[in-house]
Amino acid sequence: MKTMFIVCASLLSTLLAVAGGNVAPTLPKVVEISAKPCKTNKVYLEKDVDLMWQDQSYTDAEDGAYKREQSFGKVGNASYAARYCRNLNYAGHGDWRLPTSDELQHVHRKDGQVFAYFRDSDFWSSTPASRGKQYSIYVVDAYRYEKPVRQSNYIRCVRCTKNDKK
Repeated sequence: MKTMFIVCASLLSTLLAVAGGNVAPTLPKVVEISAKPCKTNKVYLEKDVDLMWQDQSYTDAEDGAYKREQSFGKVGNASYAARYCRNLNYAGHGDWRLPTSDELQHVHRKDGQVFAYFRDSDFWSSTPASRGKQYSIYVVDAYRYEKPVRQSNYIRCVRCTKNDKK
């Protein structure tokens, strides 16, 4: 029995020594993470019509507000959307407004996706529709749809660049 124990212990210690034989003496280098954030706030310049568009990332909280029909950040009902744009100070400018349905349709009919941050959903316009409704633009097809003013939609503000200093 004692011999059997010695043989098993020898065999086990040999297996452990061999199994760990290919371990590298140093660990691989760790990739450095940039201090620059992945998402940066931007603008899109639509030069053919002298418009500057807010192109800012959407947050999880804003997506949640949209799904729960609430107003938060760049999501809300029609009156909140107009107020949000009117009070926006972004990219060094304070003269933002809610775009018209024609402006939203025009920018979303361009080839490709012109915005770095987008949602394939409805965006409010400032264009009134029938009583108690306002037009929103569904960006996937760039068509306008009448939506109840109390409904929550995404918001993208715009400003005119015609009078900016060149």
